[in-house]
Amino acid sequence: MSESTLQSHAPMWPEAARDSGDRRGQRGKPDWTDAVFLLLLAAGAAYALANYGASMDYYEKMILSGAVVVLAWLGWLWRPLRVLMVASGLSALFAIWLYSGGAGLSQGDLSRADSVFFLKYLLSSQSAILWMCSLFVLAMVCYWVGIFSSTAAWLGSVLTWSAVYAGMTGMLVRWREGHLLGPDIGHIPVSNLYEVFVLFSLITALFYLYYERRYATRALGGFVLMVISSAVVFLLWYSFTRDAFQIQPLVPALKSWWMKLHVPANFIGYGTFSLSAMVGFAYLIKEHGQTRSFGKLIPVFVLGAVLCAEPMIFGSRELSPVWMLYFGLGAIIVGGILALRGPIAARLPSLEVLDDIMYRAIAVGFAFFTVATILGALWAADAWGTYWQWDPKETWALIVWLNYAAWLHMRLMKGLRGTMAAYWALGGLLVTSFAFLGVNMFLSGLHSYGEL
Repeated sequence: MSESTLQSHAPMWPEAARDSGDRRGQRGKPDWTDAVFLLLLAAGAAYALANYGASMDYYEKMILSGAVVVLAWLGWLWRPLRVLMVASGLSALFAIWLYSGGAGLSQGDLSRADSVFFLKYLLSSQSAILWMCSLFVLAMVCYWVGIFSSTAAWLGSVLTWSAVYAGMTGMLVRWREGHLLGPDIGHIPVSNLYEVFVLFSLITALFYLYYERRYATRALGGFVLMVISSAVVFLLWYSFTRDAFQIQPLVPALKSWWMKLHVPANFIGYGTFSLSAMVGFAYLIKEHGQTRSFGKLIPVFVLGAVLCAEPMIFGSRELSPVWMLYFGLGAIIVGGILALRGPIAARLPSLEVLDDIMYRAIAVGFAFFTVATILGALWAADAWGTYWQWDPKETWALIVWLNYAAWLHMRLMKGLRGTMAAYWALGGLLVTSFAFLGVNMFLSGLHSYGEL
C-alpha cells in the first residue's frame, strides 16, 4: 500500500483491531475477580501502612493509596497484568520470608542470599534480574525463528512473559534488600542506571505484550526484543564492569517522594518511544518487502547500524572488544533482516495496523513524558528552588518532547503517515537514547547520578 493511500485511509482503532482479527481487546464490566484483586491490593497497602507507616510521610502514604486504585484499574484494563502482579508479589514475599529465615517479614539477613538455594539461584534481586536478561535474549531468538514457525513464536511470548515476571520479582526483592542494608539505604529501585535499565526493559516488554495481544500478532516480537536485548547487553556490561548491581545510598537530592512518580512516568515515555521506533523499522520492512534493490533500504541499514553502534559509543570511550563484537553482531542482524525482508514482510501485520501501533505508542509515551517533565519541574523547584535551569538532562528532555510533539502535530494536523512517519519514529530513537544515556556519558549537570 502506498503512502498516499495510507494518508487518505487513516485507520481508526476499531477498524485496525478488526483488520488484525483481534477480539480479545474488548473489556467487559468489572466482575468479582476485579473486586477480589482490589481487596487484595488494599489489604497489602493496609499492612504496609500499619507496619511501616511511621517511616512514610504524608505524600508517600497518598502515593501508596493511589497505587491501589491505579493498579486495580490496570488489572481490569488488561487482565493478564493481574496474574503477573500477583505472581511477582507472591514470589517477592517468598524471597523476603527466606531472607528472614522464617522469622517473619519484618526481619532479614542479606548473607542468606549466598546460602539459601532459592535465593542464590532464583529469587535474590541479582539472580532474578540475570534470569530476566537471559530470558529476554532467548525470547528474541524465538521470535525471529517464529517468522518461520508458529511454535517458536508462541515460545517467544512465553519467554517474554517469564522475563517480565523475573525482572519484576527482582525489582521488588531489591527494594526490600535495600532496607535490609540499613534504614537510611532502602529506597524504591529506580535511582541509578542499573535500576532504570531494568525498568526500561520491563516497561517496553509490557507495552509490546499488550499490543501483541491486542492486535493478535507475534510478528513484531523480534523487532521490539532487539531494543530490549540491546538494553540487556548494556545492563550486563555495566553490572560486571562497574559493580552497578550494588545497592548504594541515595544522594540527598533523590531522597524525595517525587522520584516515585517522576521516574516511572519518564520511562513509560522512553519505553513506548523505543517500541514505536522498532514498529517503524517493521513498517519499512513491510513496505519494501518485495523490493529487489537494496537502494531504497540503505537509509534503513544506516539507521540500524548507527543504533547498533550507539551502545558502543556510549558504553565506553575506548573501542572495547565487547562493544566491537556487539556492533558487528548488530550490523549482521540488521543486514540479515534486510536480506530476508520478503518472508519477514509476509508475516508482519498490514501497514495500517503497523501505522496504528506506532501512533498509539507515541501518543501514550508523549502523554506520560509530558507528565514526567511537569513532575520533574515541580521536583526541581522543591529541591533546588527553581523549576528549570537548562541542565543538560532537562534540555535533552525538552528536545525529546519537542521531537514527538512535532511528530504528533504533523500526524494530526497534516496527515503524516507512511514512510516518513516510520523514518521519523526510527530516527527518534537516536534522540531518545542520547537523552536517556548519552547525557550521562558525555555531559555533566545536576542529573549526573548515573555517570559511566
